[in-house]
Amino acid sequence: MDRMFRVISFWTGIFTVLFYAGDMIGLSVLFLAQTIFFLGIGYLNLSERLYMYIFGAYLTVFMVGFTYYVTFLLEPSFAH
Repeated sequence: MDRMFRVISFWTGIFTVLFYAGDMIGLSVLFLAQTIFFLGIGYLNLSERLYMYIFGAYLTVFMVGFTYYVTFLLEPSFAH
């Protein structure tokens, strides 16, 4: 399971570079933080159960943040 967290950190690192190249600095910093988090967790050699708990907590925090953003902060529009 520790290898899967390193794989996730690889892909979040790819997204970090792509967002930076696309001049989306805020998202780039967010994904850089996620990359560092997943890479750090990937080298701790924790138990499988703890890795699953950490990933479940990560998904919960993501869904709460995403729901808050979409519900209260996003201004829907079809034009720039």
